[in-house]
Amino acid sequence: MSKKPILTAAEAASWVEDGVTISTSGFVASQMPEALNKALEQRFLETGSPKNLTLFYAAAQGNRDGSGADHFAHEGMLKRVVGGHYNMVPELGKLIIANKLEAYNLPQGTLSQLFRDVAAHKLGTLTHVGLNTFADPRIEGGKLNSVTTEDIVEVVEVLGQERLLYKAIPVDIAFIRGSIADENGNVTLEHECCTNEATSIAQAAKNSGGKVIVQVEKVVQAGSVDPKLVKIPGVYVDALVVCDSKEDHAQCQGCEYDGSMTGDFRVPLGSLEYPPMSAKKIIGRRAAMELEPNKVVNLGIGIPEYISMVANEEGIGDYMTLTVEAGPVGGVPQGGPKFGGSVNVEAILDQPYQFDFYDGGGVDLAFLGLAQADKEGNINVSKFGPRIAGCGGFVNITQNAKKVFFCGTFMAGGFKSHVEDGKLVVDQEGKERKLIDTVEQITFSGAYANKTGQPVKYITERAVFELRSDGVYLIEVAPGIDVQSQVIDLMGFTPKMEEGGPKLMDERIFNDGLMGLKG
Repeated sequence: MSKKPILTAAEAASWVEDGVTISTSGFVASQMPEALNKALEQRFLETGSPKNLTLFYAAAQGNRDGSGADHFAHEGMLKRVVGGHYNMVPELGKLIIANKLEAYNLPQGTLSQLFRDVAAHKLGTLTHVGLNTFADPRIEGGKLNSVTTEDIVEVVEVLGQERLLYKAIPVDIAFIRGSIADENGNVTLEHECCTNEATSIAQAAKNSGGKVIVQVEKVVQAGSVDPKLVKIPGVYVDALVVCDSKEDHAQCQGCEYDGSMTGDFRVPLGSLEYPPMSAKKIIGRRAAMELEPNKVVNLGIGIPEYISMVANEEGIGDYMTLTVEAGPVGGVPQGGPKFGGSVNVEAILDQPYQFDFYDGGGVDLAFLGLAQADKEGNINVSKFGPRIAGCGGFVNITQNAKKVFFCGTFMAGGFKSHVEDGKLVVDQEGKERKLIDTVEQITFSGAYANKTGQPVKYITERAVFELRSDGVYLIEVAPGIDVQSQVIDLMGFTPKMEEGGPKLMDERIFNDGLMGLKG
């Protein structure tokens, strides 16, 4: 095999022509080829080229600091973007809202699988994922603004069953982040906390007749890398870029390298910090009561992260296997810029394979965020007025988990509370209702859940609700909370209740000290 050219980031950026489709690796603040992204942005700002690009990526890419996909957030640089999540790239979101480019938000897991199908020259990805949600073309088709008119998702019937076809998007150029490369272009991802769909992106670009450029820490002698660690074979790679900047090649943006997320070593769980009592911890404690031994669990970003903290604090962290959609299996999922990685991880799969397992119902218990819920049991976490958050893996996970729990504070916008004498005390009520008549966008369909018989609960710090075939029921209320004035009056609909009203939430939740969840 011939040696691969080693380019500067600026030289690599010059390979990107006007009007092409570019795909980049990354998951939130990890595995982003920042040197390449920065160089491409700089070239556009200096020359006005490349312009009219299509950016195609699966997961969130950025840290709300101009990194990741926000390097493409300049008027004229993009013609179209197809992405799984936008909350971490606010500048790109502004352009979308202003109708400066065409934009689609589609399920993250399905987009990661789409790269594989592009590589295989399939028509696209055929799946049930997204039916009855905003990704369904009969609702919105994932379109994010008025200038976006083309349907890139179709409803089809196969063997008498309704499915969605997410159309193939050929990739002209790929910017991928790796760890070590040899002279022949064989690339490892050994220092990455997740491998995502890096292999699939490379295959998609290569089989589309495109170019694959990989940013790495260093290049070593040909044949000196462990073949078992190679995730991107040299036959896929057109050029390498060695990144000397620690900032542009950080394991997770703004963080020091953590070998416990790659299997280099394990840390004692006793060294982890546990949060003090708060509304978020109350939710985490109540949710942790739903955990069952020997189950596969997925935790979303935000408040669900507290569940793993509570589980480990209670000594039941080993009762279950926690997974993250980026690919980690086992260990303790991390939050913030480290979301996507897990401390003391047991295995790291490629993201498309993780979602194969998820889509097939492999997750026993899923705990995801609660942004908005309505009287039909629908959930919106993806779009709020002028703010585009994006669905991420939410659709894949919630639509297919055997049981799903939505976790979030009851109100938003300034809500404050404390616990006193085993009771919840509201110090300042939130300004925004989260349980409303009709959600702005359907990220999770209550009707679809009822159709498939999926158990669904909604857990807040002051009340717990359950979706049943005839509507949303209020089943529990926190001690110290008045059902009428502090729950029902603050909702956009009246929940159903069984005779006798809701029961009290477990009092152990509201008292300091362990709850005794370890049986």
